[in-house]
Parts: sequence; structure tokens; C-alpha cells
Amino acid sequence: MRILVSNDDGVYSPGIAALGEVASEFGTVRVVAPDVERSSMGHAITASRPLSYRSTKIGTLTAFRVNGTPADCVAIGAHNWDKVDIVLSGLNLGLNLGNSIWHSGTLAAAKQAALLGVRGVALSAPASIEPHFDHLKGWLRRVIQTLLTGPPLPLVNVNFPREPKGLIWTRVSVRRYDGRIVPTKDPSGRDLFWFTVRPIEGAEEGTDRWAVEQGWISMTPLRLDLTDEQQLMAVRTQHPLDEATATATSPQRSSPQVAESVRDDEATAAPISSPSGSK
Repeated sequence: MRILVSNDDGVYSPGIAALGEVASEFGTVRVVAPDVERSSMGHAITASRPLSYRSTKIGTLTAFRVNGTPADCVAIGAHNWDKVDIVLSGLNLGLNLGNSIWHSGTLAAAKQAALLGVRGVALSAPASIEPHFDHLKGWLRRVIQTLLTGPPLPLVNVNFPREPKGLIWTRVSVRRYDGRIVPTKDPSGRDLFWFTVRPIEGAEEGTDRWAVEQGWISMTPLRLDLTDEQQLMAVRTQHPLDEATATATSPQRSSPQVAESVRDDEATAAPISSPSGSK
């Protein structure tokens, strides 16, 4: 089994070393990670310049540092390896619970794997335990073993409490946040601003945040399709638009020329969504 390991804390993070060590018990590990910390990058990709990578050492693991984002690292890692069976992203220094999955670079690396048709798993731990991960390694083994031997879930977000009691399946904790701006000044008196996010509602039972609060490892299956199916059905019934005409007058499949035209009208540089020229 070929296991690609990445993160958003940077290639020299102690968390990625711990994850790579445990993952190597399950197959051949290759580490491809940002050369510097890229936390909270979300699913950013580098489209305005070419990327490069250099080999480095993380214990006995084959590793490469990339001058790009977590998503870049997974795309390049998959491109330069004949076949990747699973991507493990982490072990992140800080939890990724609830709405933080929208901006997490750790989760973005796992999402990029899913976009490439490879299973992706994001793994996060409390920042306060750095650099002491030894007590989590046994739990890491159990999580990886569970995911490799269970149903082939395409995308999973895993969060470890400080002292785990076990593993449970959870859903995402969706809560309201204050999103405050805190003004300050630099030494020259110029205005600066910190963006802070604090939850203002409690966590519901069965969610990822509730699980970690109760000492359980949270394992949340995710999907790339963000469509709200219930709301879609409701608005089609209550406020129909031109769906009937579109269905009656449009072919089921667009012509290659039309599809190419729409692709040209998308972003000036499209994200990498499939590997080619693999080595």
C-alpha cells in the first residue's frame, strides 16, 4: 500500500513525523508537505507561478518540501507517484471541528485527494500536546486500521481529544460564531486587525465537537457535494424556475465543444483535479 502523508503545519512539524511513523506500519509512506506553515489556507491552490519541491529527511521516511499549499502538495505527490492508495493529512497541531473544516488546510489536503479519486483522511490533535504525541500513537494505529479495513470512505475528518477513551462516528458541529475583528496598532502607529472566531452556541450530542469535549475520538465522514438536497427539493416545488423547459430543450449531455467553452469561462487557471504523466 502506498500512503501519501501531508499537512498544513509544514514538513518539519512534529505532528507529521508522528503520523508518518505510524502510517509506515501499514505501507510505504512518502511525505509531501509545505516547506513552511500554511495553516488556515483552505483549499487554496497556486495558479500564478510554477511549483517546485526538494527532498528532505524526516527520520527514515522519504520526504519532500513544496513551496506551495497543502492542496498543491497532494496534487504534486499524486502526480509523481505511480499510484497512491490513501492520503493522510496531519497530525495537525490544533483541532479542526465544526465550521473550521471550511478553512482548514489540513482538511484541504484530504479533500484534494478525494478530488483526485484517492481516499483522503484529515487528522488533528490539540495544539497543547505538542510535541508529545507518543500517547496518541496507539490511537492513530486504531484509526488507520479502522479506515483501511472498513468501508472505503472517500473523505474523513478525524479529531483526537487530549486523552482519548475510544472512537465514535460523528457529524459536523454547525454552530454560530461571532467572527469579531480586534483592532490594534503596529509600533509605528498604523492600524492592524486580528480576525478572531469564537463559537457562541453549545455543541449538540453526536457532533464532532461534542465527541472531543467528552473525550472521544471523532470520525466524521464528509462528502464533496455540498448540495442541500432538502432545500433544493423545497425550492423546486415552492418556487420553480425554468427546470421544465431546460429539461425538455437541452440534451442530457453537453457537446465537447460546449463543455470546453464553459471550462474556458471558469477561473483563469483551473485547479489540478486529476493526475497526469505519473512517474
